Amino acid sequence: MPSRPAATQQLRDLALLRRVRDRMDREYAQPLDVEALARGVNMSAGHLSRQFRLAYGESPYAYLMTRRIERAMALLQRGDLSVTEICFAVGCSSLGTFSTRFTELVGVPPSVYRRQVTGATAGMPPCVAKQVTRPIRNREAPVTEPHLA
Repeated sequence: MPSRPAATQQLRDLALLRRVRDRMDREYAQPLDVEALARGVNMSAGHLSRQFRLAYGESPYAYLMTRRIERAMALLQRGDLSVTEICFAVGCSSLGTFSTRFTELVGVPPSVYRRQVTGATAGMPPCVAKQVTRPIRNREAPVTEPHLA
C-alpha cells in the first residue's frame, strides 16, 4: 500500500490544526492542555505543538492565552465583574499569570485597562471598539518608559 504524498498529509494536518484552533476558540474557558487537544485529533502533543507553531506562528498555549485575554478585555469593558472573577471566568487558574499575560499583550494591567477603555470607547460602535482594543499577537506590547518630570 503506497504512502500518502507529503502534500496530502500536510492538508490533513492543517485540517486537524483548524479543528484544534476552533476548539480553543469555543472552549477557551475550559481547562485545556496540549495533551488533551492532541488526543482529540489523534496526534502526539509534540507533533501538535510543532505543526501548530508552523501553521499559526505561535504555540497552542500562546494562542489559547490570547483568546482568553481577548474575552477578558470584553468583560473588563462591561465593568460588572472584578478582575479576579474575570480571570476565573476566562479559564485562567492563576491571577498572577493572567495579569502578567494581560499586561504583555495589552500593555497595561487589567485594572488600568478597565479605567482607560471606559472613556476611550464611549460612543464607538461595538464592532469598531472590538477592533481598536484587540490585543497584539505574536509580539509583546511596546513598553512605555515612565516620564520623569
